[in-house]
Amino acid sequence: MPVKNRFAELHDEIAGWRRDFHEHPELLFDTHRTSARVAELLKEFGCDDVVEGIGRTGVVGVIKGKSDTSGKVLGLRADMDALPILEATGVEYASKTPGKMHACGHDGHTAMLLGAAKYLAETRNFDGTAVVIFQPAEEGGGGGKEMCEDGMMERFGIQEVYGMHNMPGFPVGAFAIRTGPMMAAADEFEITVTGKGGHAAKPHDCIDTTLVASHIVIALQSIASRNVDPLKEVVVSVCTFRTESEAHNVIPQTVLLRGTVRTMDDAVQDFVEERVKQVAEGTATAYGATVEVEYTRGYPVTVNAPEQTEFAAEVARKVAGVVDEDTAPLMGAEDFSFMLNERPGAYIFMGNGDTAMVHHPEYNFDDNAIPAGCSWWAEIVESRMPAA
Repeated sequence: MPVKNRFAELHDEIAGWRRDFHEHPELLFDTHRTSARVAELLKEFGCDDVVEGIGRTGVVGVIKGKSDTSGKVLGLRADMDALPILEATGVEYASKTPGKMHACGHDGHTAMLLGAAKYLAETRNFDGTAVVIFQPAEEGGGGGKEMCEDGMMERFGIQEVYGMHNMPGFPVGAFAIRTGPMMAAADEFEITVTGKGGHAAKPHDCIDTTLVASHIVIALQSIASRNVDPLKEVVVSVCTFRTESEAHNVIPQTVLLRGTVRTMDDAVQDFVEERVKQVAEGTATAYGATVEVEYTRGYPVTVNAPEQTEFAAEVARKVAGVVDEDTAPLMGAEDFSFMLNERPGAYIFMGNGDTAMVHHPEYNFDDNAIPAGCSWWAEIVESRMPAA
C-alpha cells in the first residue's frame, strides 16, 4: 500500500493548516490559538469526542470505528509548540511573531495528524477506537508528562501509543526506527562555584573562581572518557560559564556553570548524576573553593517496545516501500518518552529531505512529506485494528 489517494486529494488543505500554524507559532503551554484551531477542526471532522485542556492546553480527539469487537484503543500523538528562534526562511507564510518560529516541524506533525483524523472520521474503516493526541510544550516544558499526569491514558483507555517526528537529511517520506532506546534522557545541572574575589593583580589573596570553574569544566569531560563504558552512550556538556563581574581586573567571587547530561541507560544516568557532583565538589575542594550542585532530571530515555516497533516498521514499509529498522539512536531528547513509559508503543522518524536541521532559523517542514505521514498514521489504525 503506497500513500492513500485521499491524502493526495487533501494535500492542499492539510498544507494550508500547516502554513497557518507556521505563521502563528506559540511556545510551550501557551498554545491557545493552535489548540483552539485543532479542537475546532476535530469537531468539524465529526470526532465522537473532543476534549480540551488536557495537560493545560493539550487537545484529545476520539474517533470510533465502524465496530468495537476488538476493544482496542490506540493513541496517536503530535506536538504543537514552536521555539524561541528568529525565523530566517524567507517563505511567504513565515512567522508573524518575531523571535518565535516553528523550527522543529511541529506545525507539520500537527497538520498531518489532523489530516489522518479527518480521513479516519470519514471512513471509520477499523474495529476499535483511535485517540488523536495534540500535545503542548514538547520543547522543554514536559507537556507529555503533564498530559499523562492528567490521567489521559486511563481516561481514554489508551492501550498503545505511537509518535512521529520529521528528520532532515532523510529522503522525503522515508522512515527510520529502532527497537529499544531511540532518543536519550536529558538532564540539567547548575554548578555555583564560590571562592574569594579580589583584585586581579593580587591572585594570591584570592580563591580564583574562574580558575576553579575552568578545572571543573575540564574534569567533567573525564566522565564520558574515563568513567563510563565506551560502549555506553553519554554526553556531558557545559554550555554556560558566567561570572558575576565583567571587569577585566576583578577576580569574581562566584561563577555559574550550566550544562546538560544525555544518557541512553538508566544505570548510566544514575552514575553520571552522582559523578557530576563528586567531580565538582572534589575539584573545588582541591582549590579551596566551595560548590553547590543542582541536578535536575529531565526527559527520560525514549524506548520503543519490540512488538509495537516491528508493527510500526511494517506499516512504514507499506507506505514507503523500505524502512531503516536499525537507525542510529540520537542523543537528543523527546518527551514522548513519558507516554511510552505509561503504555507500550513506538516512535518513528520520517524524512524531511535536504533541509536545514531542526532548531535552525532556516529550517522548514517539507509539505511534500504530508501524504506519507498521514498515510502512516491512518494505516497504524487500520492495520492494528482491522475492520471486523
